[in-house]
Amino acid sequence: MASHGILHQTSCDYTPQQNGVAEHKNRYLVETTRTILIQGDVPQRFWGDVVLSACYLINRMPSSVLDDKIPHSILFPHDPLHSLPPKVFESTCFVHNFSPGLDKLFPKSHKCVFLGFTRSQKGYKCFSPSLNRYFISADITFSESFL
Repeated sequence: MASHGILHQTSCDYTPQQNGVAEHKNRYLVETTRTILIQGDVPQRFWGDVVLSACYLINRMPSSVLDDKIPHSILFPHDPLHSLPPKVFESTCFVHNFSPGLDKLFPKSHKCVFLGFTRSQKGYKCFSPSLNRYFISADITFSESFL
């Protein structure tokens, strides 16, 4: 860090006011997460997925601090804003099942709940309550509805 002119300093314990901008961003992320959890009636066990989705969306919205530029576009000017189109959090979706050995009468998809995006793959992250399992796939049919 020193070679780039960055001075490493730590704040005192239990003094979040010393963090300034970082504390404000953290509070904004927590408030956005809380709103999604409450508004979407999302079980608290998915709070980690909600935080990641909130961060994903915040980084793709214009920021007044950056003269209404988008943080993701500034950091990654050559990358697309969305590798996959955004979807409604916790909407019902159907992950297509391509497991080998399925006959004609087996289900061709798993009913899931959309829980966000992944950083490691170009796909949506979904959860199947009936199978108690996560799926990551780009081959999904969404059934988004607004209440």
